[in-house]
Parts: sequence; C-alpha cells; structure tokens
Amino acid sequence: MGKGRLQDQVVWISGGASGMGQASAELFASEGASVAIADIQDDRAQDVVSSIEEAGGNAKFHKCDVSCEEDVKKSILATAKDFGGLQILVNCAGIVHVGPLHEYEEQDWDLLMGVNLKSIYFSLKHGIRYLRKHDRSYIVNIGSVGSFIGQAQTPAYTTSKHAVLGLSRSIALDYAKDGLRCNCICPGITDTPMLRYHLSQSGDADTALSDRLRRVPTGAALLPEDIARSVLYLCCEDSAGITGTSLVVDGGYTTAAEWETIGNTRFMEDK
Repeated sequence: MGKGRLQDQVVWISGGASGMGQASAELFASEGASVAIADIQDDRAQDVVSSIEEAGGNAKFHKCDVSCEEDVKKSILATAKDFGGLQILVNCAGIVHVGPLHEYEEQDWDLLMGVNLKSIYFSLKHGIRYLRKHDRSYIVNIGSVGSFIGQAQTPAYTTSKHAVLGLSRSIALDYAKDGLRCNCICPGITDTPMLRYHLSQSGDADTALSDRLRRVPTGAALLPEDIARSVLYLCCEDSAGITGTSLVVDGGYTTAAEWETIGNTRFMEDK
C-alpha cells in the first residue's frame, strides 16, 4: 500500500469484524494505519485481518467483549504494545434489542447499555494515556439518527444513542486541552448485519427495508463504506477544527417530518 492520510497511525476499532466497523478497518488500513480490531466474532474478525494483510495492510484481532472493562483494557494495552502506540479510537460496536420497554429484562437493558455506551467510557479510560502522547489524537463514536429522534420498539437502543452523542460532546470539551478531537457520526438506514437482524423481527426484512426507504429522500440505503469515509474524515486533519459535533449521514431521512419517495432517484441502483 502507498502512503495515505493515516500513514504510521494506529487505530483501535470496536465492532471491527462486520458492518461499519469492518468497512472502517479496511479503509483505515488502505490509508496507511495499523488497525486493531476489537470484537467477539472470531471468524469474521480473522477474515477481516486476512483481507487487510492480503491487500498489504497491517492489522491484528483482539477478542474483546466491549461491555467488559478488563477485556477493553487488555485489548488497548495489546494494541499499543503491538503497534508502538495509539492515536485513534473508533467506537463502532453496537447491538439492538427490539420490543416494548415493559417486556425488557434487566439483563437485556444492561447488556445493550454496556455494548453501546459503557464501552466508549472504557475505551477512553484505558486509551487516553496513549492518546495524550500525541499532538493530535481522535475519537469517533457511532451514534444514529436515533441520537435525535425516537424509533418504535427500540427504547434502550434509542436511549443509548442519545447518550452516545452527549458523551461525545463531553469528551470533546474535557480533553481538547490534550489535542484530542472527539466527534459522533449519526448514520441513517445503513445496510449492515445489525439492520438486517432488526428488520427480520418484522418477519420480512426485505419488505420492511423497502418500506423504510420510501421515507428517505434519496430512496437508497447507505452502505457501510459510506459511513467509513465519514469516520475517516473525522480521524485526520482534513477535519481540523471540528470537535464535539455530530455528522448526520442519513440520505436526508431526518430532514423532513413527512416524506415518501415516489419512483426511482439517481441515488438508487438501476432496476
């Protein structure tokens, strides 16, 4: 690989074995970064590492339950040891639970908050000692359009994503003096395994996706690679001066209270 925008940088990516995390890992590696993938999906993560290495990049997998502080600590320590430092944290790990709030078990709530929210706290807590060693360092957290609006049947997920945005702002304020910039990406309907799982709860994932996309002005689902490019932008000096903010990448989904896309748009694939 030739030199890129992240040459000689080290990035730790939670949830890097699939979806937006995988796309970010592969893009960051192509831009010259050494990539540590923190995930619980062994086989998928190893496939991502192999793909990066075959393309000439540098990556390692650390099995990590991001809701467990000791796992996150060990993963970050190993990353710094393997690659000689750490400049970037990308918190992509996330899960969803579908159902009305009164049917949640306490462990359902706690697990979701552990993966979606507490993991960010753990990554900062154990990563800051390395981030502070550099004049410039970066954290990007994956929120959601659900960071701003409610979504039916996902009360814990929506709550967690509102909190991710608030936590990102707090990190940006408290650590700017250390040269750290922290921002939040808020994706709309993105075709990931988690989205497919969510939609499958309706009984017909394809129909549910088509119905949702009619509420998007572009009429098209985002790809994980679309989100990865936004993450990259906020993890280098292309975005100098931007911190404590959110970047909404949603095809216009949150632009209007009511919308129905009729027919094809130029953002959609030919059919």
